[in-house]
Amino acid sequence: MTAATEQALSGLRDLSTIQWYVIPLLAIVIYIYAREIREARKTADWNAVLAGLTIFGVDFFNETWNGWVLHFTGRSAFWTTPGETALRTMVGWNIEIMFMFLLVGIIFYNTLSESKKEKILGMPEKWFWAIGYSVFCVFVECLLNIGGHLVWEYPFWYLSFQGVWLIFLIGYFHFFCFAILVISLKTMKAKLTTVGIIYAVPVIMNVLAFGFWGWNY
Repeated sequence: MTAATEQALSGLRDLSTIQWYVIPLLAIVIYIYAREIREARKTADWNAVLAGLTIFGVDFFNETWNGWVLHFTGRSAFWTTPGETALRTMVGWNIEIMFMFLLVGIIFYNTLSESKKEKILGMPEKWFWAIGYSVFCVFVECLLNIGGHLVWEYPFWYLSFQGVWLIFLIGYFHFFCFAILVISLKTMKAKLTTVGIIYAVPVIMNVLAFGFWGWNY
């Protein structure tokens, strides 16, 4: 295993590392969801909440298959987060990242106008912002990598033209694609079913990995 992997596995899901700043961050996330739920009850528009849960669910899946990469290679996941954190939940995931992704979908949805026909630079605005936010996320991830907080091991997933495109497509853009899919569905049943499937896949993968096979990532 790489040094970054060994460091990321050290203290994995160790509750003794939790810091007090997690509490106000948790309160902020709960407050934002509470406000969105309150608004949804008035308008019957639950898309902001569903977009938030969708992007977090897709990130949960991303972090799960990333952990599977570590297990099958025995060397490293595509990305690891070995630096200091209040709680490392997986080798490439921590509590700070989780809070952030819980909010990304809500931010994305609230960026959109009420008109479904709105365009920016000739592009439907939902796709404009999906690309824009993905590019911004890749930019931030590159800064984290340069700072040593987010480690990439494999040459095809690296700070290069090819690697940045992969990070854009697999690391972020499809998050917003799923959010657009969910909020575009016509019925609440279809929306909830899709979100349920998004969560069911990584839950099953982790139950098998941790509960039955005894993996650690």
